[in-house]
Amino acid sequence: MRIIYMGTPEFAVPALNSIIDAGHDVELVVTQPDRRGNRGKVVFSPVKACALHRGIKVSQPDNIKNDSDFIQELDALKPDLIVVAAFGQILPQEVLDIPVYGCINIHGSILPEYRGAAPMQYAILDGKDKTGVTIMKMELGLDTGDIISAEEVEVGRKDIIALSEELAECGARLVVKTIDLIAKGQATYTKQDDSASSYAHMIRKEDGYTDFNSSAAEIDNKVRAFKIWPGTFTNIGDKVLKLFDVLPIDDVDISADFGVITSVDKEKFTVKCTDGTLEIREVQLQGKKRMSVSDFIRGNKLEVGMRLK
Repeated sequence: MRIIYMGTPEFAVPALNSIIDAGHDVELVVTQPDRRGNRGKVVFSPVKACALHRGIKVSQPDNIKNDSDFIQELDALKPDLIVVAAFGQILPQEVLDIPVYGCINIHGSILPEYRGAAPMQYAILDGKDKTGVTIMKMELGLDTGDIISAEEVEVGRKDIIALSEELAECGARLVVKTIDLIAKGQATYTKQDDSASSYAHMIRKEDGYTDFNSSAAEIDNKVRAFKIWPGTFTNIGDKVLKLFDVLPIDDVDISADFGVITSVDKEKFTVKCTDGTLEIREVQLQGKKRMSVSDFIRGNKLEVGMRLK
């Protein structure tokens, strides 16, 4: 098949490689514009870096909706299919109508659950046992198109890094199988049940804050879901403290208020939550590097009875 591939982050790289390795003709890769990193250095998206390594032409429109010249460029390529994975822009109907077989999207949840920008984070936040990948035919609605294929993955206690990697590999396998079905005329298209849908809103920086006024399990979920960004953070005195390696445990001190440190030893400390206690083994104090609690307590005051808020 003649394919145009649209994607940006690391999640979208395995699928691109799989499509190329399966022998499909990837005519063009479309990704978000380059950004400026530290000291003004230009940083390519992971998908752009992959495409250039594989010798594929790359385009980086600022806004496809308002770029008639770019839409004409896509039309001139006469693609059979456009494959999209975490691209970062909404495609107008003009683009959806270009390919012979339409546009398909690799989405990181079992639709109609967790439509939207952050499905993997919400699966962890909500304590789901399973999530997965859905390949759907795209339409103007946000993740509302007909489902072509789907595959489940166990969540367990995976953090967002591990879950994203597993779902990316799952999506890479599934999209190749799906493209083959489409090419053979064997694909089936199942309408989503809108009444069963949920929405995974874009994560905001302030979503990472916790004062421990929730269960230990919920805060553990947040730490794992927000490990890349924005992190999970609280305040110790007048400084921000990020939490990394945590574990929900049985209550150490049932009588303590939420946010109060209930025990401290050489490797960890515990904080009372509204339900259960959170054991913390790795942190990062504002202005400092990430470190183990054993290193943290060498240079910082940490005592039973102190409150994080």
